[in-house]
Amino acid sequence: MALYQNQTIKIYNSLSGEKEEFIPITEGYVGMYVCGPTVYSNVHLGNVRTFMSFDVIYRYLKHLDYKVRFVRNITDAGHLENDADEGEDRIAKKARLEAIEPMEVVQRYTVDFHNTLNKFNFLPPSIEPTATGHIIEQIEIIKSIIDNGFAYEVNGSVYFDVHKYNESKTYGILSKRKLEDLIHNTRQLDGQSDKKNPQDFALWKKAEPQHIMRWPSPWSDGFPGWHLECTAMSTKYLGEKFDIHGGGMDLKFPHHECEIAQAEATNNESPVNYWMHANMLIMNGKKMAKSTGNFILPNEIFSGNNPHITKAYSPIVARFFMLQAHYRSILDFTNNGLLASEKGFHRLMDAINLLDGLKVSNDSSFDVSAWKQKCYGAMNDDFNTPILIATLFDAVKFINQINDGSASISKDDLELLKRTIEAFTFDILGLINVSQDNTGTDKLSGAVEILINLRKEARINKDFALSDKIRDELAEVGIQLNDSREGTTFTTN
Repeated sequence: MALYQNQTIKIYNSLSGEKEEFIPITEGYVGMYVCGPTVYSNVHLGNVRTFMSFDVIYRYLKHLDYKVRFVRNITDAGHLENDADEGEDRIAKKARLEAIEPMEVVQRYTVDFHNTLNKFNFLPPSIEPTATGHIIEQIEIIKSIIDNGFAYEVNGSVYFDVHKYNESKTYGILSKRKLEDLIHNTRQLDGQSDKKNPQDFALWKKAEPQHIMRWPSPWSDGFPGWHLECTAMSTKYLGEKFDIHGGGMDLKFPHHECEIAQAEATNNESPVNYWMHANMLIMNGKKMAKSTGNFILPNEIFSGNNPHITKAYSPIVARFFMLQAHYRSILDFTNNGLLASEKGFHRLMDAINLLDGLKVSNDSSFDVSAWKQKCYGAMNDDFNTPILIATLFDAVKFINQINDGSASISKDDLELLKRTIEAFTFDILGLINVSQDNTGTDKLSGAVEILINLRKEARINKDFALSDKIRDELAEVGIQLNDSREGTTFTTN
């Protein structure tokens, strides 16, 4: 019997605004699509948090013996600046500024995306299609939408007619926005626009002479609209209707709203049963933004080379930190939070490392079966990773009590405890057993911190020769000190 037959999952569906029992379209199979990155820059931490949420969901569904087809796309064309229908393609702009080919930009940042996710121990998706690899499919969808009366062509560009669509269907069904309010809050178009209405969005854009990325179509040499690519790729690999569509909260409107409209205009059917959205990540209680300096990149976490953190953290500690917030909650990224997570992570790993050496008794002073179902209960309740982690720490307390002789466990219960805690810790949460002892990271950090403090004292005492000696000799062994107003951090080469 498959595990999923004994577990009932409740998913918060953004479409209904309620938790609903998860019933896949085809028993035993799950189709899941998640909007991937636009590869014109290094992946940022907010992206990582979103993708991590769906990595855990993918892992849990697989653990329950579902056969999961997980599709996560790569946007390598058509995404204009400010998510608008006008302006420059983000990838083409980067290529122009750096005087390289657009596909060089795509390759560079696709590699960075994969490398970063690998460090966080992500599972690869089943299929990772690209927008440029599905131009033909996008053109065919546009033809269908035009034939069905929901799009119009002007001067080589094709636009989705939102007002026409809204006569028979509901534009705004996902984001709970009414077209009347959108009309009221939209500035009037100037005389230069080809759109009938400001709310209409591009399905195909005619390329200006300077636009590098372009393809032939029945309407013009141009490129597809950003919203269209996900409709084309999800439909191709998951069918006209599939189980789960995920992404960041920022994509709910207009991107996902437009996906629903495109699919309904093509197939006359709502494309997805469960819409899931991960919430945003902030830093030190404020929005992350490069312009204000309240910003950190994943690699800066690993190196410690950022003024907002006091040391380097391993990718797995950062993963553990992020999973301590529910995917629908705002996550506040702080140095203190990382420090606490690092301690908690090592407590969990230390307890797991004790399991093989524990003495068994005739009976148990802890109900392992009930604890096991609490683990499942946490994940069944809309994939509640913070409750799961708290439940894992109930077991950590018990393991430590067995180890010091104040609790007992039977042989069968010990095997069940070991299988369960390892499955949820490693297979589902995606953590890796990296202990303090076998990495030496914490010991190195402690030693360098001692030297940093000695150097600080030397500078206070105006002993600049000693200060420089500490800095230079650390540099010789590959440890770079980084001074800032907030203090001194270090990176290793």
